[in-house]
Amino acid sequence: MIYREAGQFKTTYTADQAVFPIVQDRWFIAAVAFLALGVPFVANEYWLQVVLIPFLLFSLAAIGLNLLTGYTGQLSLGTGGFMAVGGYMTYKITTAFPDLNILVVFAAAGLISAGAGLVFGLPSLRIKGFYLAVATLASQFFLGWLFNRVGWFYNYSSSGTITAPPREILGIMVTGPEATAEVRYYVALAIVTVMAVAAKNLVRGRIGRSWMAIRDMDVAAEIIGIRPFRTKLLAFSISSFYCGVAGAMLVFLWLGSAETEAFDIVVSFDVLFMIIIGGLGSILGSFLGAAFIVLVPVLLTNAPQLFGLTMAIDLQKHIEVVLFGSLIIFFLIVEPNGLARLWQITKEKLRLWPFPY
Repeated sequence: MIYREAGQFKTTYTADQAVFPIVQDRWFIAAVAFLALGVPFVANEYWLQVVLIPFLLFSLAAIGLNLLTGYTGQLSLGTGGFMAVGGYMTYKITTAFPDLNILVVFAAAGLISAGAGLVFGLPSLRIKGFYLAVATLASQFFLGWLFNRVGWFYNYSSSGTITAPPREILGIMVTGPEATAEVRYYVALAIVTVMAVAAKNLVRGRIGRSWMAIRDMDVAAEIIGIRPFRTKLLAFSISSFYCGVAGAMLVFLWLGSAETEAFDIVVSFDVLFMIIIGGLGSILGSFLGAAFIVLVPVLLTNAPQLFGLTMAIDLQKHIEVVLFGSLIIFFLIVEPNGLARLWQITKEKLRLWPFPY
């Protein structure tokens, strides 16, 4: 039997699929990993604190919402509320158990957030679409009111804020005012990497296929043996777990202290825009959408100074909002399936690039 190769293509489907991702995908992943690990050596504290750390935590929140909305088809506007659960529960656990490892605290806060998502996901069996979005929006307002009114959640502080206490991992300060931006960045990078890989493997397995079956046609999914109620609740729980960990990172690895306004409805809409722009049903799209939402306002804010222009701050903010909204509309018109689809098209073209003939 003669076995021939033609460019990157082999004569069998299995061999072809095994060769396909080797060149471009692995180079891309290696380049991203190299850049991610080397960024703190070239970036200053401004870029770490204002761009990279929020990019990582919002990417994690976007992955969580994408698991629920992109893969399961359950629209949610309560992301900010579930992030608030993670942030406030992390604060309560760290103050109650000061010797507990901070990573264990993040996981525990995520589990509590998953429980909250389970409770607010109960209406998903009876309602869907716009009505489910309204139900999850109610969770956003209720959780914000709860953390703002009940003093126990912020240890009855007169200011009503929660502040990240100093905590160490292997003798290195990772939270609190003494923690450097570089250390907090590496901790956030490690958490997001592990959870993103877990999410990618999750959607490729039986659970992910069940979610997508519910998304495409829940009645048909039920006929073939998938239990809609259990599947939807699992999606709400796992999604809320990711959002809860992202909320813990927001307080402990980014802001250092926060009030309920840090988790308001604007955060929920921002994360929703991330998955729409990046691409529904795509882990990579969650990162691309988060990069767009985080980077574009920073670029628009600094653009006038680059061209030597001076303008009032309020005018600059208004122009920034208009341009930001216009860019969102533009990208949605150019590619409704998001930036992840544009990357997929580009990758398919690059596969043929070394051997165009």
